[in-house]
Amino acid sequence: MISVEEALSKILDFVETLEAEEKPLLDCLGQVLAEDVYATFDVPPQDNSAMDGYAAQANSIAGASYENPKVLRIVGEVAAGYVTKLKVRPGTAIRIMTGAPLPQGTDVIIPFEDTDEVERSRSSASKAEIGIRVSLPESSNIRRRGEDIAKGEMVMQRGKLLRPAEIGVLASLGKGTVSVIRRPVVGILATGNEVLDVNQQLLPGKIYNSNSYSLAAQVLKYGAIPKILGIAPDDMAQLSTAVRRGLDCDMLITSGGVSLGDYDVVKQVLEAEGNISFWTVRIRPGKPLAFGTFKRDDGKKVPHLGLPGNPVSSMITFEVFACPTIFKMMGKSSMSRPGIVAIMEDPIKNKDGRCIFARVAVSQRNGKYFARLTGPQGSGILTSMVKANGLAVIPETTKEVKPGDTVEIMMFDWDDVQVD
Repeated sequence: MISVEEALSKILDFVETLEAEEKPLLDCLGQVLAEDVYATFDVPPQDNSAMDGYAAQANSIAGASYENPKVLRIVGEVAAGYVTKLKVRPGTAIRIMTGAPLPQGTDVIIPFEDTDEVERSRSSASKAEIGIRVSLPESSNIRRRGEDIAKGEMVMQRGKLLRPAEIGVLASLGKGTVSVIRRPVVGILATGNEVLDVNQQLLPGKIYNSNSYSLAAQVLKYGAIPKILGIAPDDMAQLSTAVRRGLDCDMLITSGGVSLGDYDVVKQVLEAEGNISFWTVRIRPGKPLAFGTFKRDDGKKVPHLGLPGNPVSSMITFEVFACPTIFKMMGKSSMSRPGIVAIMEDPIKNKDGRCIFARVAVSQRNGKYFARLTGPQGSGILTSMVKANGLAVIPETTKEVKPGDTVEIMMFDWDDVQVD
């Protein structure tokens, strides 16, 4: 058996970042930029109004107040998307909407709420004038040309993860498409004579194929594309055929068939048609985990992760090994997820020197994180994952965790953290 760290290192050393693809902008959310992006114009492209109000000159409203408003003559109006040839001169104002380019001569914008516009609309007072009730310094409520992005500036570097903010900035530069590292396609194959598809009738001795669905959901969650390959029975020939269906993928994941049982044939197929790097890891749950490669007809080697068949073991080993692998393929700079340190509220014993990933529910009280076990930790109790928002990582050298001890937590659901 090898350690978790050694196993993960072997997997990551094998895989490489995938090639780039050009895609419509919105489809790139969650992907990594494959090119440096430079601005070809200023953003904003011209000085414009940051408020709905009146464009004027600061000298014209000096000393203005609610008790002593300054009255300006209105000489026109300009809306966003239009350019006016009108000019602002001393004693005059132009009604302006947010985003509209500044009329020539403007050095201040007075918001509507700081004028007497409402009162004038309800009275017989002249609508050709406006009373200004505040004195503002020059440049107030004005967005200057290029204040966000200057022409020629490198806006984003290759390797940047595209979140909603990055998508918005790229749109502001007129980028309808963008070059990103493509999403890996992950083939998912369930194995075992006992496994049925969810649409089949449940029969004695059979179980439904939960693994393919939970694994496919994890693949989607972390930004890759799942390809469910169905169920292969415990038969060398049929399993080999099923594996071949997945070799057009960037990575192949199987669940089941990697332990020491007489009918666990995934390892046998790997030995016969591929290469095995390792097949047991000092981890709980998930000890029977295989990693190797299958060779395609064109000579390319496809990485294969053989996950355990127990549903919890399958999900946890995916979190520990498959998720970082997907992140590296996607070109992400970090292959780990943010973690925290929490105070453990339940005891955990490490009886056999393996690294334990215990399902925990993390909450926050008085500014500190606390973690409690989600109940029985059997590898077949999938509902324990439903109750969990993280995994407490107990190193293989730690024999016991007592209530009150601090532990590292690998978080996978921040939204479920309760704050008291």
